Amino acid sequence: MNLVDAVQRLGIAHLFEDEINHTLSDIYQSEFTSSSIHEVALRFRLLREHGLWVSPDAFNKFKGDDGRFIDGVANEPRGLLSLYNAAYLLVHDEPELEEAISFSRHHLTSMMQGKYLKHPLVDQVSRALHLPLTRTRKRVETLCYFSEYQQEDSYFPMLLDLAKLEFNLLQGSHLKELEAISMNVDATCLSQFQKLSHYYLQEAEWLHNNHKPSFQEQVALSTLTSTVQLVCVSSTVGRGDTITKEAFEWAASSTAITACAKIMRLKNDIAAFKRGKNKGDIASSVECYMNEHKVNSEVAITELSSLIEDEWRTMNQARYKNREILPAVQRVMNYGASIMLFYDNRKDAYTFSSHLHEIVKSLFFVKSIPL
Repeated sequence: MNLVDAVQRLGIAHLFEDEINHTLSDIYQSEFTSSSIHEVALRFRLLREHGLWVSPDAFNKFKGDDGRFIDGVANEPRGLLSLYNAAYLLVHDEPELEEAISFSRHHLTSMMQGKYLKHPLVDQVSRALHLPLTRTRKRVETLCYFSEYQQEDSYFPMLLDLAKLEFNLLQGSHLKELEAISMNVDATCLSQFQKLSHYYLQEAEWLHNNHKPSFQEQVALSTLTSTVQLVCVSSTVGRGDTITKEAFEWAASSTAITACAKIMRLKNDIAAFKRGKNKGDIASSVECYMNEHKVNSEVAITELSSLIEDEWRTMNQARYKNREILPAVQRVMNYGASIMLFYDNRKDAYTFSSHLHEIVKSLFFVKSIPL
């Protein structure tokens, strides 16, 4: 499991897809009796990431009669970090995982404040508390993990060399992909463009008529104008055999994509509220919530943040409901992780790309990783 995790975090899982799938299938079907919170949580995360359902009951062995985690777990920083990252793959109606997040976050935060942790664990905990591993763009995590992997007990030098070489090669591939995507627009994508134009027109009518939408009305329409549906459908074009007809149809109507679009809209509105409204903009979801519930901006933003968490549960659910088209589902999950990157610290890098200038250069264009 540790090797699979390292391969994924080093950004070379696509080179070993068959081997990883066979390994995880064996792990899933085999009896698992480990008493290590790290191993149990790692197994939980890897299997759920790959669409294999694991019950939250897997963590019951680390709880007392009162249903709470035992004190011994609180003294295992690596295990706590694994538990924290794994629990963020929760779906609706999983209070056990909500409690796991709260428990692990509390103790990890205390360890950070007490300067108890050492490198590289302290850096990994810091990143996770800011943004859980399962919501982090994989290539961004890879940049950080290159130096950390050398300090792992299971460090394998040739694997790291392969990962660095592949990272550099992918920089050129990404540029070619951008050219290919721009040339592959078919009828379905044009249909999505037509729908988007209709939704923009509706927003313009609201503005012209000085219509003040309810919070639900605003979210419903602005979710459709977020462009997420268009992007997700477009991303299935030119992918060869990896995306089937069923996956393409799913991408055009999935509740997971709607959830991703809502995350995009709400994160965008939170960032835009911080920046200030432009002339000609319709009322944002933040403003509509404030007006409708008579609350201040911080209360509204807290509530919107809670709604974002709820939409992540819907997205996570898609892994298990649609495992037969998992490659398409993973693209939506990756887009969700990109949204978290775009709007990190309530900044709007989706609109103002200067916020991502350095990291984009590192990931795609200029900076190669020394071998």
